[in-house]
This record gives sequence, structure tokens and C-alpha cells, in this order.
Amino acid sequence: MPSAKPVLALLHGWGMNARVFDALDARLSGDFEVRALDLPGHGGRAALPVNTLHSWADDLAQQLPDNATLLGWSLGGQVAMRAALDYPHKIARLVLLASTPKFVATPDWQHGMAAADLQAFGAALLADPQATLLRFLSLQTRGMSGQKSLLQQLRQTLLAAPAVDGEALTAGLTILRDTDLRLDLARLAQPTLVLHGALDTLTPPAAGAWLAETLPAAQHLELVRAAHAPHLSHGEDVAAAIGRFAHG
Repeated sequence: MPSAKPVLALLHGWGMNARVFDALDARLSGDFEVRALDLPGHGGRAALPVNTLHSWADDLAQQLPDNATLLGWSLGGQVAMRAALDYPHKIARLVLLASTPKFVATPDWQHGMAAADLQAFGAALLADPQATLLRFLSLQTRGMSGQKSLLQQLRQTLLAAPAVDGEALTAGLTILRDTDLRLDLARLAQPTLVLHGALDTLTPPAAGAWLAETLPAAQHLELVRAAHAPHLSHGEDVAAAIGRFAHG
């Protein structure tokens, strides 16, 4: 029997798994049927035969009922945007949490990570995947009060599920390097909530502001003391904002 509650699907970022949303799930489960999903090759799932932004968006759409609300964090936000463009009947509302249309900075896009830094991540990943993921986690909490405890939460989340499939981990880094959704997003018509941390160094707050200005039906909330994991550092604020948006 279908749930009487609206479906809220949650999609994590690179190298993580669905357990990163445990606390947010607990806060929202009274009002929503929360479905925390794993990307292909993450959380014990097998990688796909072909691992691209489009194939991951196709995989995501197959797991959603029609008219779901979808939250995507970081890389998960890029997959969510692609799915919302390609499967508009599946996604009624979109929440973009610390996400960006283009992860890497270029001369015409200053709101991203240096390409050389991401390339260094790729080289380090091949040499020592675990240490590289832990370094990536430390960047997600940089500048935040309570960084040590938040970093510990992320590490526990990473270890709470099977190790990420190496092929999927490399594919995710390639998606981060190559994805540029800027020209497509004027067509993304779903009501969208852009949630961003003002201290985010991975997807700078200017990227969130750009999303809010560009998307046809967007709301914008920037959390002053949050970095790249607002659902962990400011869980109550994030849950309240999602509740207002989804029921508005």
C-alpha cells in the first residue's frame, strides 16, 4: 500500500554512502517517507557496467516514484540535477545541498576547485584510496566550529558500509572533473531549494548563489557558519528549511 507521506529521496556525495543522512532521516521521517539511496558502487552496491553522470541519473530515476522530492548533496546534487532534467515526471521538487553546476574552476567559472587540486586527488586515489577519502572529508569540514567531531561523524559514516567500489570511486572523480551543467539549467523547471554553507571551500557559496539566480524556480538559503556538510553541522536548520520548502 502506498505511503500517505510524500517521498523524500536523499542522495549522497563522492565516496560516501546513504548512512551520512541518518540524522537528517530521523529529523524528517515524521513528515516524509525518507529514502536514503546509495550511488552505484557505493554502500555495498555494485558499480554499473558504464559509470557516467547520465548512467547514474538513469539509475537514480529507476528508484524514484513519480513526483518525489529529491535532495542531492555535492556530487549527488549533480546527479540529481541531471535526473531532474531527464526525468521531470519523477522529480517534483529538488533540494541542492552544497552542490554546483561545475565543480572545477575554469577561466569562465571562478566558483570551483582548482583543476590541479582535483588531478592531485585522482593520483592520490590510485595510490591510497582510504587516505585520499579521509583527506577529502577533512576539506568538507574546514573552517567550521566543531570540526573534529564532525570529521569523526563523516569517518564513521564512511566506515559504516562496505568500501566504495574502486571503479565507481574513479568514475565519480571523473564526473566531478568533467561535468558542466550550466547551459542546461535554464530548462530545470522544478521548484528548487538551494542550500549552501558560507564556509564551503569545495563548492564555494558563489556557486550556490549562481544556481539560485539561474534556476527558473529557485529559493536560496546560505548558512553562515556551515561548510560542505550542512546536514551534519546544522541539521535542525536544514531539516526545517526542507520542511518549509516541501510543504510550501
